[in-house]
Amino acid sequence: MEITFFRSYCLSKNGVTEDTPFDPDTLCFRVGGKIFAIVDILAFESVNLKCDPELAIDIRERYSSVTPGYHMNKKHWNTVPFDGSVPDSIILEWVDHSYELVFKSLPKKVQADLSL
Repeated sequence: MEITFFRSYCLSKNGVTEDTPFDPDTLCFRVGGKIFAIVDILAFESVNLKCDPELAIDIRERYSSVTPGYHMNKKHWNTVPFDGSVPDSIILEWVDHSYELVFKSLPKKVQADLSL
């Protein structure tokens, strides 16, 4: 997967913004101000994605290359490599899951405003 495709995919979701709050190379995708995906723009070797805790464990058991979120809460985040060990289509499903998880955690008014 290429960074340009990944970025476009994330930005195509309703209400998504991007920023680099940590350093110029770490790109964060947010919905309602909350992060759902983090990538290193230069290396583009992996992505940190928010995940339901039970699903996170299941994913790590099924894909040994997926690890607890680097520099993140290990219970709620996975680091997913872009090395081919996980099909791109599956990674995109997990991006969708991460986005939906964060979106559903937003206040109802914010969800309604973003859905317009």
